[in-house]
Amino acid sequence: MGAGALFVDELGRVLLVEPTYKNYWELPGGVVEAGESPFAAVVREVDEELGLAVRMGRLLVVDWVPPGLYPSDGVMLVYDGGLLSADQTAAIVLQAEELRSWAWCDETEAAKRLPDVLARRVAAACRARREGVTAYLEDGRAVV
Repeated sequence: MGAGALFVDELGRVLLVEPTYKNYWELPGGVVEAGESPFAAVVREVDEELGLAVRMGRLLVVDWVPPGLYPSDGVMLVYDGGLLSADQTAAIVLQAEELRSWAWCDETEAAKRLPDVLARRVAAACRARREGVTAYLEDGRAVV
């Protein structure tokens, strides 16, 4: 199980990170450790990866992912990280062992940087944030 955070800026762009150990970009976040809640995991991961201690918001997306991009199936949860101010953005300090870089991306740029399933998940998370709902997805596609 994994948990990620959707951060936006004042222009509505999303924050994506470039891991050192993967050949694609993703949302900040990571694997939920044994005995850890997904909410606690995303707060921990954001602090570790970006050096940001933020108050995480509500659950935006639950996405069941079949084997493929990952070795086995799993569940990915995306929480609302909220609007990052210019001061918060300036305070980002990447965990060099895990992250190469970060970028603010509009929907078109995000779709270029992300694998298809992640692009669908991020787009769904953006919609859920705007509409005040929680989306259930399978492989990044809305089911209900």
